[in-house]
Amino acid sequence: MEILSYNCPPNCQVVNLRWKLVKKASQSCESKPPSFREHRILCIRRDFRSGFSGYSISSWCFSKNLDREKGSNSSNAVQGFRNLNSQVLSGSYDGYVIGGEEDAGSFPKEREAIPKVLIPGLPDEYNGESGAPITSSFWEWKPKFNVHYEKAGCENVNSPPVLFLPGFGVGSFHYEKQLKDLGKDYRVWAIDFLGQGMSLPDEDPTPRSKEGDSTEEKNFLWGFGDKAQPWASELAYSVDLWQDQVCYFIKEVIREPVYVVGNSLGGFVAVYFAACNPHLVKGVTLLNATPFWGFSPNPIRSPKLARILPWSGTFPLPASVRKLIEFIWQKISDPESIAEVLKQVYADHATNVDTVFTRILETTQHPAAAASFASIMFAPQGNLSFREALSRCQMNGVPICLIYGKEDPWVKPVWGLQVKRQVPEAPYYEISPAGHCPHDEVPEVVNYLLRGWIKNLESQGSVALPLLDDEENIQSVIARDLEFVREESKKSVRVRIYGSRFSLWNWIGSFIKSRFRKVEMNSS
Repeated sequence: MEILSYNCPPNCQVVNLRWKLVKKASQSCESKPPSFREHRILCIRRDFRSGFSGYSISSWCFSKNLDREKGSNSSNAVQGFRNLNSQVLSGSYDGYVIGGEEDAGSFPKEREAIPKVLIPGLPDEYNGESGAPITSSFWEWKPKFNVHYEKAGCENVNSPPVLFLPGFGVGSFHYEKQLKDLGKDYRVWAIDFLGQGMSLPDEDPTPRSKEGDSTEEKNFLWGFGDKAQPWASELAYSVDLWQDQVCYFIKEVIREPVYVVGNSLGGFVAVYFAACNPHLVKGVTLLNATPFWGFSPNPIRSPKLARILPWSGTFPLPASVRKLIEFIWQKISDPESIAEVLKQVYADHATNVDTVFTRILETTQHPAAAASFASIMFAPQGNLSFREALSRCQMNGVPICLIYGKEDPWVKPVWGLQVKRQVPEAPYYEISPAGHCPHDEVPEVVNYLLRGWIKNLESQGSVALPLLDDEENIQSVIARDLEFVREESKKSVRVRIYGSRFSLWNWIGSFIKSRFRKVEMNSS
Protein backbone atom coordinates (compact mmCIF):
# COMPACT_ATOMS: atom_id res chain seq x y z
CA MET A 1 0.00 0.00 0.00
CA GLU A 2 1.45 3.39 -0.98
CA ILE A 3 2.19 5.85 1.79
CA LEU A 4 1.73 8.93 -0.41
CA SER A 5 -1.42 10.67 -1.53
CA TYR A 6 -1.23 12.69 -4.71
CA ASN A 7 -4.53 14.50 -4.22
CA CYS A 8 -3.56 18.14 -3.89
CA PRO A 9 -5.36 20.21 -1.24
CA PRO A 10 -6.83 23.61 -2.06
CA ASN A 11 -3.63 25.29 -0.94
CA CYS A 12 -0.73 23.09 -1.91
CA GLN A 13 3.02 23.45 -1.76
CA VAL A 14 5.46 21.28 -3.64
CA VAL A 15 9.04 21.10 -2.44
CA ASN A 16 11.58 20.34 -5.13
CA LEU A 17 14.95 18.65 -4.95
CA ARG A 18 16.78 21.91 -4.26
CA TRP A 19 14.76 22.74 -1.13
CA LYS A 20 12.83 25.65 -2.56
CA LEU A 21 9.08 26.07 -2.81
CA VAL A 22 8.50 26.03 -6.54
CA LYS A 23 4.73 26.09 -6.76
CA LYS A 24 1.99 27.53 -4.59
CA ALA A 25 -1.58 27.41 -5.85
CA SER A 26 -4.33 29.26 -4.06
CA GLN A 27 -7.28 27.31 -5.43
CA SER A 28 -6.17 24.07 -7.10
CA CYS A 29 -3.15 22.01 -7.97
CA GLU A 30 -3.27 20.57 -11.45
CA SER A 31 0.34 19.60 -12.01
CA LYS A 32 1.14 15.92 -12.05
CA PRO A 33 3.05 14.55 -9.07
CA PRO A 34 6.68 13.64 -9.62
CA SER A 35 7.55 10.03 -10.20
CA PHE A 36 8.62 8.17 -7.09
CA ARG A 37 10.81 5.19 -6.55
CA GLU A 38 9.21 2.26 -4.85
CA HIS A 39 9.13 2.97 -1.13
CA ARG A 40 9.57 -0.64 -0.06
CA ILE A 41 7.68 -0.30 3.19
CA LEU A 42 4.48 -1.81 4.48
CA CYS A 43 1.95 0.69 5.69
CA ILE A 44 -1.16 0.06 7.65
CA ARG A 45 -3.80 2.07 9.50
CA ARG A 46 -4.03 5.78 8.86
CA ASP A 47 -6.47 7.91 10.89
CA PHE A 48 -5.06 11.39 10.66
CA ARG A 49 -8.16 13.53 10.85
CA SER A 50 -6.56 16.67 9.54
CA GLY A 51 -5.61 14.85 6.36
CA PHE A 52 -2.37 14.64 4.40
CA SER A 53 -1.73 15.11 0.72
CA GLY A 54 0.30 16.98 -1.80
CA TYR A 55 3.76 17.19 -0.23
CA SER A 56 6.82 15.45 -1.61
CA ILE A 57 10.52 15.58 -2.29
CA SER A 58 11.32 13.95 -5.61
CA SER A 59 15.04 13.52 -4.89
CA TRP A 60 17.90 14.96 -2.93
CA CYS A 61 20.48 17.07 -4.69
CA PHE A 62 21.93 20.43 -3.79
CA SER A 63 25.27 22.14 -3.55
CA LYS A 64 27.58 22.43 -0.57
CA ASN A 65 27.34 25.47 1.63
CA LEU A 66 30.00 27.86 0.35
CA ASP A 67 29.47 30.46 3.04
CA ARG A 68 31.50 28.70 5.73
CA GLU A 69 34.15 30.71 7.43
CA LYS A 70 37.42 29.98 5.66
CA GLY A 71 39.89 30.64 8.39
CA SER A 72 40.64 31.98 11.84
CA ASN A 73 43.47 33.72 13.61
CA SER A 74 45.90 32.20 16.07
CA SER A 75 44.25 33.73 19.13
CA ASN A 76 40.94 32.14 18.21
CA ALA A 77 42.67 28.79 17.79
CA VAL A 78 44.32 29.00 21.20
CA GLN A 79 41.13 30.18 22.88
CA GLY A 80 39.13 27.41 21.20
CA PHE A 81 41.54 24.83 22.53
CA ARG A 82 41.40 26.29 26.05
CA ASN A 83 37.62 26.16 26.05
CA LEU A 84 37.61 22.61 24.73
CA ASN A 85 40.22 21.49 27.27
CA SER A 86 38.59 23.07 30.31
CA GLN A 87 35.00 22.18 29.48
CA VAL A 88 35.17 18.78 27.84
CA LEU A 89 37.81 17.12 29.98
CA SER A 90 36.22 18.40 33.16
CA GLY A 91 32.87 16.99 32.06
CA SER A 92 31.24 20.34 32.79
CA TYR A 93 30.22 21.23 29.25
CA ASP A 94 26.45 21.11 28.94
CA GLY A 95 26.00 22.55 25.45
CA TYR A 96 24.71 20.32 22.67
CA VAL A 97 27.10 21.52 19.98
CA ILE A 98 30.84 22.07 20.35
CA GLY A 99 32.72 24.03 17.74
CA GLY A 100 31.57 25.86 14.66
CA GLU A 101 31.72 24.99 11.00
CA GLU A 102 35.39 24.07 11.12
CA ASP A 103 36.31 20.46 11.46
CA ALA A 104 36.55 19.65 15.17
CA GLY A 105 37.74 16.12 14.53
CA SER A 106 41.17 16.28 12.93
CA PHE A 107 43.17 13.15 13.61
CA PRO A 108 46.73 11.95 13.17
CA LYS A 109 47.63 10.90 9.67
CA GLU A 110 48.43 7.25 9.13
CA ARG A 111 52.04 6.46 8.28
CA GLU A 112 51.08 3.75 5.84
CA ALA A 113 48.58 3.57 3.02
CA ILE A 114 45.03 3.06 4.27
CA PRO A 115 43.76 -0.44 3.42
CA LYS A 116 40.59 -0.75 1.37
CA VAL A 117 37.88 -3.19 2.38
CA LEU A 118 35.06 -4.23 0.05
CA ILE A 119 31.81 -4.75 1.95
CA PRO A 120 28.38 -5.93 0.76
CA GLY A 121 25.81 -3.44 -0.44
CA LEU A 122 22.14 -3.43 0.45
CA PRO A 123 19.78 -5.91 -1.25
CA ASP A 124 19.11 -4.49 -4.71
CA GLU A 125 15.48 -5.31 -5.34
CA TYR A 126 15.61 -3.67 -8.77
CA ASN A 127 18.05 -6.40 -9.84
CA GLY A 128 16.11 -9.22 -8.25
CA GLU A 129 17.80 -9.27 -4.83
CA SER A 130 15.13 -9.55 -2.20
CA GLY A 131 15.47 -8.08 1.26
CA ALA A 132 13.64 -9.38 4.29
CA PRO A 133 9.91 -8.55 4.16
CA ILE A 134 8.73 -6.00 6.74
CA THR A 135 5.49 -6.39 8.66
CA SER A 136 3.83 -3.60 10.60
CA SER A 137 1.79 -4.04 13.76
CA PHE A 138 0.38 -2.36 16.86
CA TRP A 139 0.88 -3.52 20.43
CA GLU A 140 -1.46 -2.30 23.16
CA TRP A 141 0.73 -1.63 26.14
CA LYS A 142 -1.95 0.05 28.24
CA PRO A 143 -5.50 1.20 27.48
CA LYS A 144 -5.20 3.96 24.84
CA PHE A 145 -1.41 3.39 24.63
CA ASN A 146 -1.06 1.71 21.24
CA VAL A 147 2.57 1.27 20.21
CA HIS A 148 3.43 0.92 16.54
CA TYR A 149 6.37 -1.26 15.52
CA GLU A 150 7.80 -3.00 12.49
CA LYS A 151 9.62 -6.31 12.34
CA ALA A 152 11.55 -8.51 9.92
CA GLY A 153 13.32 -11.87 9.96
CA CYS A 154 11.00 -13.57 12.43
CA GLU A 155 11.61 -16.88 10.63
CA ASN A 156 15.21 -16.80 11.87
CA VAL A 157 14.12 -18.47 15.09
CA ASN A 158 17.61 -19.29 16.38
CA SER A 159 19.20 -15.94 15.53
CA PRO A 160 19.82 -13.10 18.00
CA PRO A 161 17.07 -10.47 18.35
CA VAL A 162 17.87 -6.82 17.59
CA LEU A 163 15.73 -3.82 18.59
CA PHE A 164 16.15 -0.37 16.98
CA LEU A 165 15.12 2.82 18.79
CA PRO A 166 14.50 5.96 16.70
CA GLY A 167 15.59 9.55 17.16
CA PHE A 168 13.42 12.54 17.95
CA GLY A 169 10.75 13.32 15.36
CA VAL A 170 11.05 10.07 13.41
CA GLY A 171 9.96 6.48 13.91
CA SER A 172 10.48 2.88 12.93
CA PHE A 173 10.43 3.88 9.24
CA HIS A 174 13.90 5.39 9.73
CA TYR A 175 15.29 1.84 10.05
CA GLU A 176 13.82 0.41 6.86
CA LYS A 177 17.32 -0.29 5.48
CA GLN A 178 18.26 -2.22 8.61
CA LEU A 179 15.02 -4.21 8.69
CA LYS A 180 15.35 -5.30 5.08
CA ASP A 181 19.06 -6.10 5.25
CA LEU A 182 19.73 -7.35 8.79
CA GLY A 183 16.37 -9.12 8.75
CA LYS A 184 17.95 -11.69 6.43
CA ASP A 185 20.18 -12.88 9.31
CA TYR A 186 18.52 -11.75 12.55
CA ARG A 187 15.14 -11.15 14.10
CA VAL A 188 14.77 -7.39 13.93
CA TRP A 189 12.29 -4.95 15.44
CA ALA A 190 11.97 -1.16 15.24
CA ILE A 191 9.62 0.72 17.54
CA ASP A 192 7.87 4.11 17.56
CA PHE A 193 8.13 5.92 20.89
CA LEU A 194 4.83 7.01 22.39
CA GLY A 195 4.06 10.53 21.20
CA GLN A 196 6.02 10.05 17.96
CA GLY A 197 5.60 8.39 14.58
CA MET A 198 2.51 6.20 14.51
CA SER A 199 2.39 5.78 18.30
CA LEU A 200 0.32 8.93 18.68
CA PRO A 201 -3.01 8.59 20.54
CA ASP A 202 -6.17 7.53 18.75
CA GLU A 203 -8.34 10.04 20.59
CA ASP A 204 -8.05 13.49 22.13
CA PRO A 205 -6.48 13.34 25.62
CA THR A 206 -8.30 16.60 26.51
CA PRO A 207 -11.60 16.69 24.61
CA ARG A 208 -13.50 19.96 24.31
CA SER A 209 -16.54 20.52 26.47
CA LYS A 210 -18.74 21.37 23.48
CA GLU A 211 -18.65 20.57 19.79
CA GLY A 212 -17.89 23.19 17.18
CA ASP A 213 -18.80 23.20 13.52
CA SER A 214 -17.33 20.64 11.14
CA THR A 215 -14.58 22.97 9.90
CA GLU A 216 -13.33 23.73 13.41
CA GLU A 217 -13.50 20.06 14.33
CA LYS A 218 -11.36 19.09 11.35
CA ASN A 219 -8.63 21.59 12.15
CA PHE A 220 -8.78 21.31 15.93
CA LEU A 221 -5.58 20.28 17.67
CA TRP A 222 -5.89 17.53 20.24
CA GLY A 223 -4.54 18.08 23.74
CA PHE A 224 -5.47 21.79 23.89
CA GLY A 225 -8.60 21.29 25.99
CA ASP A 226 -9.09 22.18 29.64
CA LYS A 227 -9.48 18.76 31.26
CA ALA A 228 -7.57 15.52 30.69
CA GLN A 229 -9.24 12.17 30.25
CA PRO A 230 -8.45 9.63 33.00
CA TRP A 231 -6.00 7.67 30.83
CA ALA A 232 -4.04 10.87 30.11
CA SER A 233 -4.19 12.53 33.53
CA GLU A 234 -0.56 11.75 34.39
CA LEU A 235 0.76 11.31 30.85
CA ALA A 236 4.04 13.05 29.95
CA TYR A 237 6.20 11.96 27.03
CA SER A 238 9.45 11.64 28.96
CA VAL A 239 12.52 9.40 28.78
CA ASP A 240 11.22 7.53 31.82
CA LEU A 241 8.01 6.71 29.93
CA TRP A 242 9.99 5.57 26.89
CA GLN A 243 12.33 3.51 29.05
CA ASP A 244 9.32 1.72 30.53
CA GLN A 245 7.82 1.30 27.07
CA VAL A 246 10.97 -0.42 25.78
CA CYS A 247 11.15 -2.62 28.87
CA TYR A 248 7.60 -3.93 28.54
CA PHE A 249 7.90 -4.28 24.77
CA ILE A 250 10.87 -6.62 25.21
CA LYS A 251 9.12 -8.56 27.97
CA GLU A 252 5.78 -8.94 26.23
CA VAL A 253 6.59 -8.93 22.50
CA ILE A 254 10.20 -10.09 22.02
CA ARG A 255 10.31 -12.12 25.26
CA GLU A 256 14.06 -12.49 25.53
CA PRO A 257 17.17 -10.30 25.96
CA VAL A 258 18.06 -8.26 22.89
CA TYR A 259 20.74 -6.19 21.23
CA VAL A 260 19.51 -2.59 21.44
CA VAL A 261 20.55 -0.02 18.82
CA GLY A 262 19.63 3.65 19.23
CA ASN A 263 20.20 6.77 17.15
CA SER A 264 20.22 10.26 18.70
CA LEU A 265 17.40 10.31 21.29
CA GLY A 266 17.07 6.56 20.78
CA GLY A 267 20.70 6.20 21.88
CA PHE A 268 19.98 8.01 25.13
CA VAL A 269 16.96 5.78 25.78
CA ALA A 270 18.99 2.67 24.89
CA VAL A 271 21.67 3.45 27.47
CA TYR A 272 19.07 4.49 30.05
CA PHE A 273 17.09 1.30 29.51
CA ALA A 274 20.19 -0.92 29.65
CA ALA A 275 21.31 0.75 32.89
CA CYS A 276 17.93 -0.01 34.50
CA ASN A 277 17.43 -3.48 32.98
CA PRO A 278 20.82 -5.11 32.27
CA HIS A 279 19.23 -8.56 32.41
CA LEU A 280 17.21 -7.75 29.28
CA VAL A 281 20.16 -6.50 27.21
CA LYS A 282 22.76 -8.45 25.26
CA GLY A 283 24.52 -5.31 24.08
CA VAL A 284 23.96 -1.64 23.20
CA THR A 285 25.04 0.16 20.02
CA LEU A 286 24.99 3.95 20.00
CA LEU A 287 24.56 5.78 16.69
CA ASN A 288 25.40 9.44 17.36
CA ALA A 289 23.62 9.21 20.69
CA THR A 290 22.25 12.38 22.25
CA PRO A 291 24.34 12.92 25.43
CA PHE A 292 21.40 14.33 27.39
CA TRP A 293 17.65 14.75 27.15
CA GLY A 294 15.04 16.83 28.91
CA PHE A 295 14.96 20.54 29.66
CA SER A 296 12.88 20.56 32.86
CA PRO A 297 14.46 19.51 36.16
CA ASN A 298 13.81 16.03 37.49
CA PRO A 299 11.52 16.14 40.55
CA ILE A 300 13.55 13.45 42.33
CA ARG A 301 17.01 14.80 41.57
CA SER A 302 16.11 18.50 41.92
CA PRO A 303 12.84 18.72 43.91
CA LYS A 304 13.15 22.41 44.86
CA LEU A 305 13.90 23.52 41.33
CA ALA A 306 11.14 21.31 39.91
CA ARG A 307 8.56 22.94 42.21
CA ILE A 308 9.40 26.36 40.78
CA LEU A 309 8.32 25.42 37.27
CA PRO A 310 4.53 25.44 36.83
CA TRP A 311 4.29 22.61 34.28
CA SER A 312 6.12 19.36 33.55
CA GLY A 313 4.62 18.16 30.27
CA THR A 314 1.40 16.61 31.56
CA PHE A 315 -2.09 17.11 30.15
CA PRO A 316 -3.89 19.45 29.83
CA LEU A 317 -1.51 22.08 28.47
CA PRO A 318 -1.61 25.30 30.50
CA ALA A 319 -3.38 28.18 28.80
CA SER A 320 -0.16 30.20 28.86
CA VAL A 321 1.63 27.50 26.86
CA ARG A 322 -0.98 26.86 24.16
CA LYS A 323 -0.46 29.99 22.07
CA LEU A 324 3.31 29.59 22.24
CA ILE A 325 3.12 25.97 21.11
CA GLU A 326 0.74 26.79 18.26
CA PHE A 327 3.14 29.47 17.00
CA ILE A 328 6.23 27.25 17.30
CA TRP A 329 4.45 24.27 15.77
CA GLN A 330 3.47 26.24 12.68
CA LYS A 331 7.12 27.08 12.14
CA ILE A 332 8.74 23.68 12.72
CA SER A 333 6.07 21.62 10.94
CA ASP A 334 6.39 23.66 7.77
CA PRO A 335 7.74 21.57 4.83
CA GLU A 336 10.60 23.99 4.28
CA SER A 337 11.66 23.71 7.93
CA ILE A 338 11.61 19.93 7.80
CA ALA A 339 13.61 19.96 4.58
CA GLU A 340 16.19 22.31 6.07
CA VAL A 341 16.69 20.08 9.12
CA LEU A 342 17.25 17.05 6.89
CA LYS A 343 19.69 19.09 4.85
CA GLN A 344 21.68 19.82 8.02
CA VAL A 345 21.88 16.32 9.43
CA TYR A 346 22.75 14.41 6.24
CA ALA A 347 26.37 14.98 5.22
CA ASP A 348 25.91 13.31 1.83
CA HIS A 349 23.34 15.45 0.08
CA ALA A 350 22.88 12.83 -2.62
CA THR A 351 21.07 10.60 -0.12
CA ASN A 352 17.46 9.95 -1.10
CA VAL A 353 15.22 11.07 1.78
CA ASP A 354 11.85 10.97 0.01
CA THR A 355 10.39 8.48 2.47
CA VAL A 356 11.87 10.13 5.56
CA PHE A 357 10.60 13.57 4.55
CA THR A 358 7.15 12.24 3.67
CA ARG A 359 6.72 10.25 6.88
CA ILE A 360 7.89 13.12 9.09
CA LEU A 361 5.53 15.52 7.36
CA GLU A 362 2.70 13.02 7.58
CA THR A 363 3.18 12.73 11.33
CA THR A 364 2.94 16.51 11.75
CA GLN A 365 -0.56 16.37 10.23
CA HIS A 366 -1.87 14.21 13.07
CA PRO A 367 -4.15 16.27 15.35
CA ALA A 368 -2.25 15.07 18.45
CA ALA A 369 1.21 15.94 17.11
CA ALA A 370 1.46 19.53 18.40
CA ALA A 371 0.44 18.74 21.98
CA SER A 372 2.70 15.66 21.99
CA PHE A 373 5.60 17.87 20.91
CA ALA A 374 4.82 20.26 23.78
CA SER A 375 4.76 17.41 26.28
CA ILE A 376 8.10 16.07 25.01
CA MET A 377 9.74 19.50 25.24
CA PHE A 378 8.54 20.21 28.78
CA ALA A 379 8.79 16.69 30.24
CA PRO A 380 11.34 16.36 33.06
CA GLN A 381 14.80 14.91 32.72
CA GLY A 382 15.35 11.26 33.53
CA ASN A 383 16.30 9.86 36.90
CA LEU A 384 19.73 9.03 35.45
CA SER A 385 22.02 11.23 33.39
CA PHE A 386 23.68 9.87 30.26
CA ARG A 387 27.00 9.60 32.10
CA GLU A 388 25.42 7.82 35.08
CA ALA A 389 23.63 5.39 32.77
CA LEU A 390 26.92 4.59 31.01
CA SER A 391 28.59 3.96 34.37
CA ARG A 392 25.86 1.53 35.38
CA CYS A 393 26.14 -0.30 32.06
CA GLN A 394 29.88 -0.60 32.54
CA MET A 395 29.48 -1.77 36.13
CA ASN A 396 26.97 -4.44 35.03
CA GLY A 397 29.13 -5.61 32.13
CA VAL A 398 26.75 -4.50 29.35
CA PRO A 399 28.72 -4.55 26.05
CA ILE A 400 28.68 -1.22 24.23
CA CYS A 401 29.59 -0.40 20.64
CA LEU A 402 29.98 3.17 19.34
CA ILE A 403 29.27 4.06 15.70
CA TYR A 404 29.31 7.78 14.95
CA GLY A 405 29.06 9.91 11.83
CA LYS A 406 31.92 12.41 11.91
CA GLU A 407 30.13 15.26 10.10
CA ASP A 408 27.23 15.41 12.55
CA PRO A 409 26.46 19.14 13.09
CA TRP A 410 24.70 18.45 16.40
CA VAL A 411 26.46 15.60 18.20
CA LYS A 412 30.01 16.57 17.33
CA PRO A 413 32.78 13.90 17.37
CA VAL A 414 33.94 15.09 20.78
CA TRP A 415 30.76 13.66 22.33
CA GLY A 416 31.46 10.18 21.01
CA LEU A 417 35.06 10.46 22.19
CA GLN A 418 33.86 11.36 25.66
CA VAL A 419 31.86 8.13 25.70
CA LYS A 420 34.95 6.26 24.50
CA ARG A 421 36.98 7.79 27.32
CA GLN A 422 34.38 6.71 29.89
CA VAL A 423 34.00 3.20 28.39
CA PRO A 424 37.49 2.53 26.95
CA GLU A 425 36.74 -1.13 26.22
CA ALA A 426 33.94 -0.20 23.79
CA PRO A 427 34.88 -0.32 20.09
CA TYR A 428 34.50 3.12 18.54
CA TYR A 429 33.93 3.46 14.79
CA GLU A 430 33.86 6.92 13.24
CA ILE A 431 32.50 7.16 9.70
CA SER A 432 33.28 9.95 7.26
CA PRO A 433 31.49 11.35 5.41
CA ALA A 434 28.40 10.72 7.51
CA GLY A 435 26.16 12.96 9.58
CA HIS A 436 23.71 12.58 12.44
CA CYS A 437 21.91 9.53 10.98
CA PRO A 438 24.64 7.19 9.68
CA HIS A 439 22.27 4.21 9.64
CA ASP A 440 20.22 5.90 6.91
CA GLU A 441 23.02 7.74 5.14
CA VAL A 442 25.56 4.89 4.96
CA PRO A 443 23.48 1.82 5.92
CA GLU A 444 25.90 -0.50 4.16
CA VAL A 445 28.66 0.48 6.60
CA VAL A 446 26.50 0.53 9.73
CA ASN A 447 24.95 -2.87 8.91
CA TYR A 448 28.40 -4.34 8.22
CA LEU A 449 29.72 -3.10 11.57
CA LEU A 450 26.62 -4.26 13.45
CA ARG A 451 26.85 -7.74 11.95
CA GLY A 452 30.51 -8.01 12.88
CA TRP A 453 30.03 -6.74 16.42
CA ILE A 454 27.14 -9.13 17.09
CA LYS A 455 29.18 -12.04 15.69
CA ASN A 456 32.06 -11.07 17.96
CA LEU A 457 29.82 -11.15 21.04
CA GLU A 458 27.88 -14.26 20.03
CA SER A 459 31.15 -16.13 19.45
CA GLN A 460 32.51 -14.90 22.81
CA GLY A 461 35.40 -13.22 21.05
CA SER A 462 36.48 -16.03 18.75
CA VAL A 463 35.37 -13.89 15.78
CA ALA A 464 37.36 -10.65 15.61
CA LEU A 465 35.70 -7.27 15.83
CA PRO A 466 34.88 -5.66 12.46
CA LEU A 467 37.96 -4.32 10.63
CA LEU A 468 40.31 -5.58 13.35
CA ASP A 469 42.44 -8.61 12.50
CA ASP A 470 44.66 -8.97 15.55
CA GLU A 471 45.09 -7.86 19.15
CA GLU A 472 47.77 -5.32 18.30
CA ASN A 473 45.39 -3.28 16.16
CA ILE A 474 42.94 -2.93 19.02
CA GLN A 475 45.47 -0.88 20.99
CA SER A 476 45.68 2.11 18.66
CA VAL A 477 43.85 4.29 16.14
CA ILE A 478 43.62 2.77 12.68
CA ALA A 479 41.72 3.65 9.52
CA ARG A 480 40.07 1.68 6.73
CA ASP A 481 38.46 2.76 3.48
CA LEU A 482 35.24 0.81 3.03
CA GLU A 483 33.95 0.39 -0.52
CA PHE A 484 30.53 -0.83 -1.56
CA VAL A 485 28.24 -0.72 -4.57
CA ARG A 486 25.08 1.35 -4.50
CA GLU A 487 22.81 1.67 -7.51
CA GLU A 488 25.47 0.20 -9.80
CA SER A 489 28.12 2.73 -8.80
CA LYS A 490 30.97 2.34 -6.32
CA LYS A 491 31.03 4.43 -3.15
CA SER A 492 33.66 4.75 -0.45
CA VAL A 493 33.80 6.05 3.11
CA ARG A 494 36.59 6.16 5.66
CA VAL A 495 36.18 4.48 9.02
CA ARG A 496 38.53 5.15 11.94
CA ILE A 497 38.67 2.65 14.79
CA TYR A 498 39.80 3.76 18.23
CA GLY A 499 41.40 1.09 20.38
CA SER A 500 41.67 0.70 24.14
CA ARG A 501 44.90 2.72 24.36
CA PHE A 502 43.42 5.71 22.59
CA SER A 503 44.11 8.92 24.54
CA LEU A 504 41.82 11.92 24.40
CA TRP A 505 44.88 14.05 25.18
CA ASN A 506 46.48 12.85 21.95
CA TRP A 507 43.34 13.72 20.05
CA ILE A 508 43.27 17.23 21.55
CA GLY A 509 46.95 17.63 20.64
CA SER A 510 46.18 16.76 17.04
CA PHE A 511 43.20 19.10 17.14
CA ILE A 512 45.24 22.16 18.14
CA LYS A 513 47.96 21.27 15.64
CA SER A 514 45.36 21.17 12.86
CA ARG A 515 44.02 24.56 13.92
CA PHE A 516 47.50 26.11 13.76
CA ARG A 517 48.07 24.49 10.37
CA LYS A 518 44.92 26.21 9.11
CA VAL A 519 46.13 29.53 10.52
CA GLU A 520 49.47 29.13 8.78
CA MET A 521 47.79 28.23 5.48
CA ASN A 522 45.48 31.24 5.67
CA SER A 523 48.33 33.63 6.51
CA SER A 524 50.63 32.37 3.75
